[in-house]
Amino acid sequence: MKIFTRVPGSDAPPPALVRMRLVATGLLVLMASLFLVARALQPAHPGFGFLRAFAEAAMVGGLADWFAVTALFRHPLGLPIPHTALVPRNKDRIGDTLAAFLRSNFLLPGIVARRMRRIDVAGSVGRWLADPQGGGGGRLRLGAGRLAGDMLEALDQERLGGMAKSTIAQRLRSLDIAPLVGQALDAAIAKDRHVPLLNGIVRWAGRTLEANEHLVRQMVHERAGSIMRWTGLDETLANKIIDGLDQMLAEMAVDPGHPLRGKAEEGLRQLAFDLQYDADMQARVDRLKLEIIDNPAMQRWIDGLWEQARQALIRIARDPEAGRDGRLAEALKALGSTLQTDARLRTTINRFFRRAAVGIVADYGDGIVRLVSETIRSWDADTITRRLENAVGRDLQYIRVNGTLVGGLVGLVLHAIDLAI
Repeated sequence: MKIFTRVPGSDAPPPALVRMRLVATGLLVLMASLFLVARALQPAHPGFGFLRAFAEAAMVGGLADWFAVTALFRHPLGLPIPHTALVPRNKDRIGDTLAAFLRSNFLLPGIVARRMRRIDVAGSVGRWLADPQGGGGGRLRLGAGRLAGDMLEALDQERLGGMAKSTIAQRLRSLDIAPLVGQALDAAIAKDRHVPLLNGIVRWAGRTLEANEHLVRQMVHERAGSIMRWTGLDETLANKIIDGLDQMLAEMAVDPGHPLRGKAEEGLRQLAFDLQYDADMQARVDRLKLEIIDNPAMQRWIDGLWEQARQALIRIARDPEAGRDGRLAEALKALGSTLQTDARLRTTINRFFRRAAVGIVADYGDGIVRLVSETIRSWDADTITRRLENAVGRDLQYIRVNGTLVGGLVGLVLHAIDLAI
């Protein structure tokens, strides 16, 4: 059954319904005209008797079906005939019956679970992520994507964002970061990947010393005795200290085997070991991690991270072309391929969606049923009558046409039988 598209908020009959109503009424008028002509010409030739019988029976069939179709939505000719205007008179019962039908046939956990078992949600998502434009159903995917984007924008961002940010923070809190950092540092040292870090530290120390020479001179001057300050030895000592530090940093920068670099590497190895195996070090790192997570700056970073992810999801959902390039697109395509090839992951995700759907039905099924029933009850009789008539009226007009033609054929058969007898 086709539901006709109308302008939102308008209850005017669709053009197709108006056309079919004119066709059915015009056919009834044609049968009446044929009946009058055939009745006038019947004495001239017996064949006009068949035409009269056809037209007469067609009028009866057409009028009967017109009465039946009209009686669904209003009183025929405005007469308060019993058992007419069925829809407006039984509006509340129709709403309750429709709600009960939905509850008993669609919103039972067992029914939803059985139907969800036949739906490969993870596979469909995987195919779409791997190739958003490929295969059939491009318009359906685009419409679904835009719907998903609208839903992401329409959802309560405070609540949704709070859930997402709470999940991120919870995962960070539960992450045992010290062993991971220790293993990464161990692997970096084993492959000399720490050397650029040491070089960077040495260069940074050199620039820092050059920019803060005045502080070194001030510290030596404040700690020197009055005799050293009077003789100027404090300035000489400060210059020696600065020159010595500068020379040491220069040697460390050019000599990979410098003893201090060796001490630094030894310290890094010890740090990597402690991060992996020392409980006290792991506890200190964990406390530092928690302090960083609770820091307002970190919370603002998580807020920005969630908002960037949400905006990226909205852009990709509404315009799959926008997400076809870049690292994010590559990651999504890789995820899509994984969802298609990894049977265990696909089963786990499908099971999650199935349980989520069943849980929603179990928790909110009665609420959905009440919503349907109460919504229909809130409509006035004229509104529901117009909407139902606009939705199914065209098919009902076909019933009038069929009733007219079938009635005429029955009239022909009866007329032939009458002549034969």
